[in-house]
Amino acid sequence: MNFMGSLQIPTNKLDLFIRSVEIASYLPGRIRLRSQKLRGNLELERQVQRELRAFPELTRVETSIVTGSILIHYEPETLRRNPDLRKVEEYIMAHARR
Repeated sequence: MNFMGSLQIPTNKLDLFIRSVEIASYLPGRIRLRSQKLRGNLELERQVQRELRAFPELTRVETSIVTGSILIHYEPETLRRNPDLRKVEEYIMAHARR
């Protein structure tokens, strides 16, 4: 068995980010993430906003340092044209709380 081949090692900042948050809900076009680190952390909120808003495929990003919530809106067809974001969406679909 090739153990290394089965590992999903984060390959970029987006992979690392998505694995550091809880996937609270997923619907195509809408993802809610939660992060305890975001609660009360204005600097982290600014960084998350800056990083996520750099993706033109995301139509809206809302964050709350009160709840630690990150709400991401997007058009699924547009997002899936970006291979990295398509991979992230697939990861989220597989790991969203049911």
